[in-house]
Amino acid sequence: MLTALAALAQESRLAIFRLLVETGPEGLPVGQIAEKLGLANATLSFHLKELTSAGLLVAAPNGRSIVYSANFNTMNGVIGYLRENCCAGASCATIVNCNPSTTRKARPPAPKAVAANTRRRTA
Repeated sequence: MLTALAALAQESRLAIFRLLVETGPEGLPVGQIAEKLGLANATLSFHLKELTSAGLLVAAPNGRSIVYSANFNTMNGVIGYLRENCCAGASCATIVNCNPSTTRKARPPAPKAVAANTRRRTA
C-alpha cells in the first residue's frame, strides 16, 4: 500500500495513472501516453517502471509496442484503504470536509500570469 501511495505522490506519475484510469482497461501504447502528456520517452519509461513496480499498472505486449493499463484491483485496494482510514475512522459521508466533491477549490492562476496581468494594468 505504501509503495502505491508513494508512486502516486509524484506529479508525472499521478498524471500517467489518471490518464490510464480514464482510458479504461484497454489501456494505451507508450507512444500515445507520451504524446498525450508531453513527456520525453526516457522520463516516461522511468515513471512507467515505478508505477508498474508499485502494482498500479499492467504492461502487455502488443506487436512491437507495449500497452499499459491501470491495475484496477490495486487502485480499488488503495481507495478502500483510504476510505477505511480517512477522517480519523469516521464515515466520509458524515464529515463534510472529507468529501472531495465539497472541498475541491479552483486553482489560483499561475504566478507568472498574475504578474503579467498586473504589469499591464499599471503600465
